[in-house]
Amino acid sequence: MPGKHDRSNLTIIVTYIKKIASSFVLAKTKKQKTRIMKKLILIAVILIETAAFSQNKNAKASLEVNGVCLMCKTRIEKASLNTKGVKSAIWDVKTHELKLIFDENKTDIKTIEKNIVAVGHDTKNLKAKEEVYKTIDACCQYRDQAVIDAH
Repeated sequence: MPGKHDRSNLTIIVTYIKKIASSFVLAKTKKQKTRIMKKLILIAVILIETAAFSQNKNAKASLEVNGVCLMCKTRIEKASLNTKGVKSAIWDVKTHELKLIFDENKTDIKTIEKNIVAVGHDTKNLKAKEEVYKTIDACCQYRDQAVIDAH
C-alpha cells in the first residue's frame, strides 16, 4: 500500500508525463518525437521498478494460533521470529491472537503460518500434522479438552 510520500511522488510523475505527452503532440520533427518517446519509456521503466519494490518493510498482520500456556507462547513466537523478515511476534494466551510485524520483501503470512504449524500449533488456516502435534509437551496439547480445562 503506497504511503503519503509515494502518492505525492506519483502525482509529480503523472504531471510530468502529461507535459511530455503534450509536447509529443506539438513536436514537429521525427527527432523531437523520438527524444520524447525515450523519456516516456524511461519513466515507464522507473514506474514499473518502483511498483515492484514498493512492498511494505513494516507490514502488520495478526493470526489466530491455537495454544494454551506460556510454553506455547514461547514456541509460537520463536517459530515466527525464526522466519526471515519477521521483526516482531507477540502471541496472546487468552485471545490466541498473534500480532506480527514483518518485511513483505522477505516473507509473507503463508510462510510464517507454515513455520508455526511446523512446531505443532494450528492456525485458523493450517493444521499441524498429528505426529508434530504429539511432540509438544503434554501440558501444551491444546486439542485435548482436559488440557484446555486445566489452564
